[in-house]
Amino acid sequence: MTGAFTLAIMKNLRLRFSLLCLLMALIAFGPLGFSADALPTVTDGPKSRDGIGKYFMGREIAHVMGHQAAAWLERPERDKEEEPTKLIQTLELKPTDVVADIGCGTGFHCFRMAPSVKSVLGVDIQQEMLDLMMGKAKQLNIINVKPILGTISDPKLPAGGVDLVLMVDVYHEFDHPVEMLSAILASLSPTGRVALVEFRGEDPNVPIKPLHKMTEYQARREFESIGFKWDRTVSTLPWQHLIFFKR
Repeated sequence: MTGAFTLAIMKNLRLRFSLLCLLMALIAFGPLGFSADALPTVTDGPKSRDGIGKYFMGREIAHVMGHQAAAWLERPERDKEEEPTKLIQTLELKPTDVVADIGCGTGFHCFRMAPSVKSVLGVDIQQEMLDLMMGKAKQLNIINVKPILGTISDPKLPAGGVDLVLMVDVYHEFDHPVEMLSAILASLSPTGRVALVEFRGEDPNVPIKPLHKMTEYQARREFESIGFKWDRTVSTLPWQHLIFFKR
C-alpha cells in the first residue's frame, strides 16, 4: 500500500508540473503558441527617393500614391499591361461572395467584380478616391459597391465577413503592414482568401520603380510571418504576380 500510495503521489505531482508548464506557456506565448513579441516589426532605416525610410523584413515601404494621380489608375494602356479581365476570371468569384478591394482607388477593379458577387467593399484611406469611385458607380448604376474609409492601420472590414480580399499594387505602400495584415486575417470568413497582386520584383523588364514591385519570395515571407498560409501563385499576367493566401 505504501508503494502504491507513493507512486500515486508522484504521478499527481508530475501531472501538476505538466499543467503548470502549460499554463506558463499560455501566459508567455498565447493560446496558439505564438508570442506577440515574435511578430516582425517595422524599423527605421535609410530613406530612398521613393520610400518612407521605414522597413519591414528588409523591404523599404514605398510612398502612397495620392489621389492627385488618380488618372493613372484609369489609363487606357492598363488593360494591355495588366489584363484585368484575366485577373478577375482567375479569382473564381461566386455570386454569394463578399469581396473587399483594399486600396480600391477609383474602383477600377471593384466595378469589374461587382456583376459577379453579392457585394464589393471598396476600401481606401483617401476620401477623395472614394468620392471618385462612388461618382463612377452612380454613372454606371452599380449599387453593390460600398465605400469604406479605412486608416493606415485598419481597413475597417467586418470580422469574419469577407470571402475574398483583393489588393492590387497597394500592399507595398502599407505603413503598418503588421496591423493591416492582422486585421485582414481577422476579416476573412472560414474559407476566405487573399489575392495579392504586385508587379514582379524579380523581373527587371517590368518598367515600374523598384520599391513599387515585390518578389514572390518577399511577399510570401511577410504574409506567412503574420499567420497566412500560401495557397498558390499564378504567373500568367503580363507584369504581375497573383499570389493567393488563406487562413
